Amino acid sequence: MSIPFSNTHYRIPQGFGNLLEGLTREILREQPDNIPSFAAAYFENLLEKREKTNFDLAEWGTKVDDRFYNNHAFKESSEEDKEKEENAAVKIQAAFRGYLAREEMKKMKKGNLQEEKTQENN
Repeated sequence: MSIPFSNTHYRIPQGFGNLLEGLTREILREQPDNIPSFAAAYFENLLEKREKTNFDLAEWGTKVDDRFYNNHAFKESSEEDKEKEENAAVKIQAAFRGYLAREEMKKMKKGNLQEEKTQENN
């Protein structure tokens, strides 16, 4: 029995996406006939390299991804960016104040027109 709509979310372990991406890239490059055996050989080769060099590609890829996403998410803006933001805020405020002044003028004109009509009627 299956559940057609499930709100269960699974977290992919860190580094796993990088491993699968590397495997996919090699499969596309080599075009093997037997993909499962190619995958087994690929991961065996990765394990041998990791044991010889003490360098784990999955761990390295995780650190790179983490650094990329975290640095951009919490990046402080430069002086140029702050100046651009400030100029944009001033333009927005000026446009809004202009809008308010135009609305006020419309109200005043309506009021003057109504006064003139009442004076003409009297």
